[in-house]
Amino acid sequence: MPNTTIPAELRADVETLWEFNQMHHELRPVDLGIGLGSHDLGVATYTADLYHQGYFPRIVFTGANAPTTIERFPRGEAVHYREHALTLGVPDEAILVEPNATNTGENIDFTRGLVEEDDPPVRSVMLISRPYQQRRAFAICRLRWPSVNILCASEPVDIDAYMIEIGDTNRVINMLVGDTQRLWLYAAKGWAIEQNIPNSVNFACRRLVERGFTSRAISSP
Repeated sequence: MPNTTIPAELRADVETLWEFNQMHHELRPVDLGIGLGSHDLGVATYTADLYHQGYFPRIVFTGANAPTTIERFPRGEAVHYREHALTLGVPDEAILVEPNATNTGENIDFTRGLVEEDDPPVRSVMLISRPYQQRRAFAICRLRWPSVNILCASEPVDIDAYMIEIGDTNRVINMLVGDTQRLWLYAAKGWAIEQNIPNSVNFACRRLVERGFTSRAISSP
């Protein structure tokens, strides 16, 4: 049975990455909500909640499949997100589905393509993602869609509750490490804006890699 408890010897480093990867934006109404596909159905749940609270009039759910989602969402992440949002009372006419993106850059590019002819144009977006995906999504969107104002949001849940919700601590830590690495690796490749990454975050990521959390790693940070 998967473990859902963070080992004491890892907690400080895991919490460092968890905290840094969230943008802590104050939410306000925007033109478009974008639910970024992943293995986490909580993204769709929270997107629907924000819609009902009046933060945006329309939603784009974006995502095809990754190896980590094909079993759970066989028809594609965006399609399953839409179906879930419909069960939560979001009207069908408020949802657009972008079913082809296989990475965050494509999530942004393909969503932009869906709405670029809108009149009036989309001037502000809210990226709804896994908690630890916020900073990477922001960095990619700021580079690839510079004309919009960007807010980031995630299900308001603490790290221990999130581990229980996902049901697998090792999986979440591996994803945390991978998303953190991508902050500097994607910037170096010109795929995202550069960000100031504190030494504490860099060292925490390195220590977790040294402890074997490498399944989502690209290379040693």
